[in-house]
Amino acid sequence: MKIFAFLAIASLSSAIGLTTACSTATNTTNTNQTKPVANTANTVAANTSTASKTDEDAPASVKAAFPDAQSFMKQHKDMSKDAIIDIEKDSGGKVPDTDHHSYLAFSSAGGARKQIGAATVVKAGGKEFVVVYENKNGLPFIKEVRGEGVPAPFLAQFVGKGHDDKLKIGSDLKVNGLDDATAKAIALAIQIDALTMQSLYGSAHAH
Repeated sequence: MKIFAFLAIASLSSAIGLTTACSTATNTTNTNQTKPVANTANTVAANTSTASKTDEDAPASVKAAFPDAQSFMKQHKDMSKDAIIDIEKDSGGKVPDTDHHSYLAFSSAGGARKQIGAATVVKAGGKEFVVVYENKNGLPFIKEVRGEGVPAPFLAQFVGKGHDDKLKIGSDLKVNGLDDATAKAIALAIQIDALTMQSLYGSAHAH
């Protein structure tokens, strides 16, 4: 598929750095202060204007994935027609929206605002999932998938996967307690999201 340049501030593998070159970006504040889930060494310099909004801009499920974050930024990116064609060809599914949303988590520990991670919200099988991404050598990989009412062993299978990985139920993934149709729907939605993240943020690489 066509690969677009990866817009990353730093190459640390603990958190994927996404710049704010998008149509709209919003900041929210989280007062949770618990154990960190990622290294806080990535510093992000926002290069677009932001508007302060309420906490509803960052879902509670996303905040729960980053308990060490003090603020969040909702980022929008418009997908090109060519990118959508490539993603749908590679996945065999339909891209749900041309406007892709991601959430950047920031910590202000130590006095400097630093990005500690990025996540997306994916809907499939009547459920909602938070997909947390990290950066490895300029490429987005899944660090964690969270979803209520879904067996943890099923979701754990996605950890470490990227856009090059096949996510087919039966050959690559096991249903692990889910019915076949639900498992396939979730796997397809996550695969489309991983392909989208690579298309929007991933650097070129050799297969």
